[in-house]
Amino acid sequence: MRRGKYSMNKTPLTLCLIYEHPKILLGMKKRGFGAGRWNGFGGKLNKDESLEEGAKRELHEEAGITATEMEKQGILEFEFQINGGIFEVHVFQIKGFTGTPKESEEMKPQWFDIADIPYDTMWPDDKFWLPLFLEGKKFRGRFLFGENDVILANKLSEIENLK
Repeated sequence: MRRGKYSMNKTPLTLCLIYEHPKILLGMKKRGFGAGRWNGFGGKLNKDESLEEGAKRELHEEAGITATEMEKQGILEFEFQINGGIFEVHVFQIKGFTGTPKESEEMKPQWFDIADIPYDTMWPDDKFWLPLFLEGKKFRGRFLFGENDVILANKLSEIENLK
């Protein structure tokens, strides 16, 4: 799927998470949108880049590792009431990779035991969909954020197939 297939008011983004039970790799965002929060790795697509290509590129740029096997597990839409526009985030589980996670200018990777996921320093929506991700389930959701990133409305569903 190429970027050109998206409507102008939906911005496609990628999010990669590496989960090797009982550990998950997250990155502390050091600058830009979401700075100061633990998150997965990903971001915007380059022109004519597929979702998978963008996800692999971002993972390598932010954590210094190369995805060798990945599976799309979810699609999340985020709307911010203050600035409008919708982010359509395609969530990938990285099932295989080469290299060792290392700090970049943008992210500081760290492994967490799933019992110690730092939800209090993550985006507030993560506590809703991340458990589905960890269970290996596919999902689709939508979150509306108000001032100070407060969730005003949300809808999350487990689904069988992602398109």
